[in-house]
Amino acid sequence: MIRLENIEKFYQHGPTRTYVLRRVSAHIKEGEFVSIMGPSGAGKSTLLHLLGMHDSSWTGEYYLMDQPVHLMNKKDPAELYKRHFGFVFQSYHLLDNLTVYENLDIPLSYRNVKKAERDAMVCDILDRFNIVGKKDLYPNQLSGGQQQLVAVARAMIANPKVILADEPTGNLHSSQGREIMEMFRKLNEQGTTIIQVTHSEANAAFGHRVIQIADGWIAV
Repeated sequence: MIRLENIEKFYQHGPTRTYVLRRVSAHIKEGEFVSIMGPSGAGKSTLLHLLGMHDSSWTGEYYLMDQPVHLMNKKDPAELYKRHFGFVFQSYHLLDNLTVYENLDIPLSYRNVKKAERDAMVCDILDRFNIVGKKDLYPNQLSGGQQQLVAVARAMIANPKVILADEPTGNLHSSQGREIMEMFRKLNEQGTTIIQVTHSEANAAFGHRVIQIADGWIAV
């Protein structure tokens, strides 16, 4: 489903290049649950954002469902992302001027889901995450843990083919975190491909395999 070949990312400072990713090659099959692990600053989140097509300044080859992302114009990857991906950001990335309900509705509007169907899907996920009482609140009226729950719910709401999660339980207490991981496992069993960045061995144990990164290189 996803194939990376010799991916590199660097920052240029005058004549000096600082590499964040070096010759990264990886294959992820449809329906896999993969954890990306490694020390802080190793390039884990950079790789996740590259997979989510939020970053276009890299070299190498990226194939998604046999489509060459590296050869596409800037607009096409964004459309692929909207159609197939859900992303749980480490810092939530909720829209401050929208309510919880409206934040959850956004990914559905990208997919041209009819209004009545969208309303039903938002109500369902509010119920699943026990945040019905928060639906009319704005992000700045929520705790960090509540914002994280909304961010996870938003990533899941449109039943994407791939969920990318950057430390998805980092701001949740242990029981909430385990619930989220159980939800991910259930989604994965139903066919959703999940790629998470985590420091947690317990979270990694929910997946099928681990990709270790150190200093921008995949450790072999």
